[in-house]
Amino acid sequence: MTGALIAIVAVLGLMIGSFLNVVVWRVPRGESVVHPPSACPRCGHGIRPYDNLPVVSWLVLRGKCRDCGNHISVRYPLVEASTGALFALAAAWTGVSWELPALLYLVAISVALALIDIDTKRLPDAIVLPSYLVGAALLALASWNPGGTSDWSALVRALIGCATLFAIYFVLILIYPAGMGFGDVKLAGVLGLYLGWYGWAALAVGWFAAFVLGGLFAIGLLILGKARRRSGIPFGPWMLVGAFVGIVCGQAIGDWYAGLL
Repeated sequence: MTGALIAIVAVLGLMIGSFLNVVVWRVPRGESVVHPPSACPRCGHGIRPYDNLPVVSWLVLRGKCRDCGNHISVRYPLVEASTGALFALAAAWTGVSWELPALLYLVAISVALALIDIDTKRLPDAIVLPSYLVGAALLALASWNPGGTSDWSALVRALIGCATLFAIYFVLILIYPAGMGFGDVKLAGVLGLYLGWYGWAALAVGWFAAFVLGGLFAIGLLILGKARRRSGIPFGPWMLVGAFVGIVCGQAIGDWYAGLL
């Protein structure tokens, strides 16, 4: 059953990845993600259904528009393949559970937000703000766990984590406004919701990992001469990566640290 679940979720991830390409392009521009249908930006021809198969169509077309030969960025199939792989990993990690839909939603918005932040240095409210309600609803379902044992304490912990991480980032932006944007503060609340649900250790590790990973990346860019001390580096992607470090490794890291004490 687990193998079948992983395969089904991976295919779902490929399709979601195709949609995320649309989201990443249109949301920062304030455009609808459902209308008009996708078309070639050069010749304007609509993309045919058989040319819209994730990854496969790009390979068949050799990365070019069927009508005008315009180059299609390799990022499109990479986003689709990466989303499919991340969905499969999530399914393998949770197995058949009510936790899985909540985690898949987090994966999907993480891919979209990370790419948008890299492209525009923005974290759009159109994605972040609804994620409070969607994330809370999906985590409430996971806490209820129909057919199994409910754990409402996890949902309470999630709400506390949401408020805590939002407050921490809000204080940080007051202390050093140039260090991050308010979009990071709003995203922190969503990530705190998830990290809190997974536990206090996940919350602490997820918060700390974002700064460690982001700092190491910035230092690497400085050493390589790719950035200067005052260069603005999107922090949203590192918040998202740090959150997954907290979710996956938080408890193990917390236990290790407690053992040292």
